[in-house]
Amino acid sequence: MAKLRSELEIECPCCHSMLVVDLNLGRVVEHREPESGVKVELTDAERILTEDARRREAIFEQSVQAQRTRGDALSRRFEEALKQATEEPVGRPKRDFDLD
Repeated sequence: MAKLRSELEIECPCCHSMLVVDLNLGRVVEHREPESGVKVELTDAERILTEDARRREAIFEQSVQAQRTRGDALSRRFEEALKQATEEPVGRPKRDFDLD
């Protein structure tokens, strides 16, 4: 496409795409996406899908393990807090008024 004098090419600071703005019309007349460095071949699709499935399965297993050990950790924390509560003497709580 031939560039007119009324057209201005601007690079988007966010996505680095090229915008061609017509000054007479006051609008974008062309948008060109930047070339991405990642080009996936169709022959690699099976490998990519199996890697993604393996990664998802590993993340799922980690979350299952975290949920299994979560109950044990909570019960240990509860028992420690109960032990600490029984060892400390019971006293009157301090109020802001008492600190003056």
